[in-house]
Amino acid sequence: MKTYIIPIVTFFAGAIAWYGIAPLFNPLVTNEAAPTDVMNKTDGDAMMKHDGEAMTGSSTDKSGEAMMSHERSGVIVGTAAHPASGTVKIVSSGGKNFIRYENLKTINGPDIYVYLANDLGAKDYVKIAKVKSTEGSSNYEIPSTVDANKYKYVLIWCEQFGVLFNSAELKG
Repeated sequence: MKTYIIPIVTFFAGAIAWYGIAPLFNPLVTNEAAPTDVMNKTDGDAMMKHDGEAMTGSSTDKSGEAMMSHERSGVIVGTAAHPASGTVKIVSSGGKNFIRYENLKTINGPDIYVYLANDLGAKDYVKIAKVKSTEGSSNYEIPSTVDANKYKYVLIWCEQFGVLFNSAELKG
């Protein structure tokens, strides 16, 4: 009778372990465009650049890059158990503020969220959104009720286990 218990226990232990680590092998990849400001239309379909020259489409600077206000940024730093790389920026566009991840590469996990925080232990933080991407570039709108300037870090945090996956200290 005891010989049947060991395979059954092993099966269930393996299933539970797989449930816990399977997300690590399934990256979520997105490559969202950066949020851009679109100037108010002034004459039919034409739009005005800062120098008064008429144009159509979204607003651009002289180099042709989309206009977006970049406020603060930081380099993403992983932890010993959760390596990560890339950059994060706080940007403004269209009267809204966003957390913008660029070239993010981190491991997936259960129940991970983007936080703005004043410490790496997520004691003083605001939850922004569930992580939608572990690789690539993505945007997370900061609610209008949140003053991003009050926070020192952007974190990816696992709520289920209370674990820091990575962080970026905001400077600038």
